[in-house]
Formats: sequence, structure tokens, C-alpha cells
Amino acid sequence: MGVPWEFALLAYYRESLAPMKYRHSFHAGNFADLHKHVTLLALLAALKRKETGFLYLDTHAGRGSYDLSGGSAEAAGGLGRFLAAEPRAEELRHYAAMLARARAARAASHFYPGSPLIALSELRPQDRAVFIEWQGAEAQALRTAVGDEGGPDAARSAKPRVRTEHGDGLKLMRAALPPPERRALIFIDPPYEEQRAELTRVAVAVADGLRRFATGVFALWYPIKEQRVTAAWHAEFSRAVAAPTLLSELWLYPRDSRVALNGSGLLIVNPPWQIEQAMRAWLPELAAALGAGSSGGTEVRMLSQ
Repeated sequence: MGVPWEFALLAYYRESLAPMKYRHSFHAGNFADLHKHVTLLALLAALKRKETGFLYLDTHAGRGSYDLSGGSAEAAGGLGRFLAAEPRAEELRHYAAMLARARAARAASHFYPGSPLIALSELRPQDRAVFIEWQGAEAQALRTAVGDEGGPDAARSAKPRVRTEHGDGLKLMRAALPPPERRALIFIDPPYEEQRAELTRVAVAVADGLRRFATGVFALWYPIKEQRVTAAWHAEFSRAVAAPTLLSELWLYPRDSRVALNGSGLLIVNPPWQIEQAMRAWLPELAAALGAGSSGGTEVRMLSQ
């Protein structure tokens, strides 16, 4: 923490990251997923208010879809609790309806779409998607999930404006910016196996991305495990990223308790109009549905203007 971002940028792009052990499937359907995915749908809806197309870039896309028939405790405490509630907020109803349509289309009650399939359910013909995944087996499953088999007929047999890539998402993000559409949502959801180092790498990558494409919307997820680490990173991020940034946090446990994952955080750089106001309404409702109780809570505020 605290490394000047100019030096961190040079170091990061000169070094290769070791293969990651993380799989999105380990945590599919947990409370953090709900926070991320409801936010993702709200951001996509905001970008669709304009007719002009945009790029959706997912830097850590995972395998695209998951089977929750195993009944994991994380999914039961996240998606299971959510589905047992009756959402009132428009954003929560939107997510519930998207999930119901996806399951009905596949006649599979335990089907669970990850961020790539959520995005594809919303994108229009004029929009474009690029999905990146580091793990080879996960990247191949992702190609199958989104209909991009990589062959000469892939564009005609699936969605013509979808591409998957196998590699380091933060590095490949550089090559994708600025996009020809001049509008983009970049969704960043790393594994954070080495949390402090990865937090710095994310801040560096976003700062670099903004220099290439100052008007892009960057949404990045981070885990809440130790409040002092999170607070220090927020300060570091604000120094590195000179753009309006919205903070959104949901926690189920005290933010410094000895639980593996106390909460879920998102930073949204260049947040679309009205996202902050809407999130102040639906995020507490989501927390209540997830059983946050007196030890949990939410926060929505501008980290920087």
C-alpha cells in the first residue's frame, strides 16, 4: 500500500501474474454476487438510455454460468435469501426477473448466470461485449456459455458483437481502450488472493485506463475484510484516480471481524446519472433481504468528486 502509482504501473505491466487458484464458482450466488449483479444491471440500464452503442468489457469474467444444484451454504445465504423475499425496488425486481427468464429459457431451476450472461441479456445489437478470463478451463467454458467458439462461423452462429479472450484482464484492458464506440462500461472483479497487492494493481490499472479513456465507466469490486486496509486503499485510490467515484458497500458482519468475507464493496468511476440516488434506496432493501441484521449495514457516498 502507498506505493506511488506511477512506479506501480511500470512494475505491474513488466511482470506476469502467477496463475490464480480462484474460481468464481466457489462463491457463485453469495451475498457479494447479489451486490455486484444488481449494480451491473443498473449500470447497463443507465447506459442504454442513449441509443448509441457501447462496449461492455468484463476483465475477470469467470465461466459465464454456474449450476447451484449442489446447495452451497454461500448460495443459500445469498441468492436463497433473496429469492425468499419479495423485492420492492425496481433494481431488485429487474434482477429477479432476469434470473427467472434465464432459468425458464433453460428449464433449469438451479441455473445461475454470471456477469457475462447477465450483460448479454441486456445488450442491444449496437452494443459490443468483450469477456476476459485468466484460467484456461474457465475461459473455454466461458466461450461455450456465451456462444463464442472461436471458429470462422462463431460471429454468425452466436452474437456478432461478442468476443472472449484468455489472458490477464487488467493488461488486456489497456489494448481495448479507448473503444471505437466512445462509450464503455468496464467491469473489474479480481480474485484478490493477495489482497493488498491486488488492490494497488487495480487502482493503477483504472488510473491508466482513465488516461486512455477519460469518460469510461469503471465498476470495480473489492472484498471487505479489514476496515483499516479498505480505508487506506480508498485514500490511495483517490490519489491515483482523478475522476468522480461512487462508493457502495454492503456488509453482513462487523467490518473488522474475523470472518473470511465481512462485506462487499464497489467503486464506480464516472457513475451514470441517478445511480447514487437509486442505490441509496435498493441497497438497504437488499441488505435486509440477506439478513444483515444489527451487525450489518450499507453505505453509499461519493468517495471523490
